[in-house]
Amino acid sequence: MCCRCIGYFVGLAACVQTTLDGAVLVEIEVQPGSSRQGIIGFNQWRSRIQVAVKAEAEKGKANHAVCNVLSKIFSVPVTVVSGHTSRQKKVSVESLSSTEIISIMEGYVES
Repeated sequence: MCCRCIGYFVGLAACVQTTLDGAVLVEIEVQPGSSRQGIIGFNQWRSRIQVAVKAEAEKGKANHAVCNVLSKIFSVPVTVVSGHTSRQKKVSVESLSSTEIISIMEGYVES
């Protein structure tokens, strides 16, 4: 594995946190109003997964779109827990471990 790939995987682990009550939080950066939707990369400087959504950032539309997009990717419910009015957000992913989440995200960041 090349040094660049190792950096991505270390970074992916840095943006996933497990809380004391067992919830898993993922730090993301949202691009509202995009022409595509989904995980589009990893921001190394902010240590956040980049998520693009077609919805505009008004009246919670982008937050709702983020939850829908990530719920489809992870196949479990996802909710925004912080950053409701910011591009930088934390989302809670239910029923998956941090290892499972990192494994799923690796496929999207690699491609």
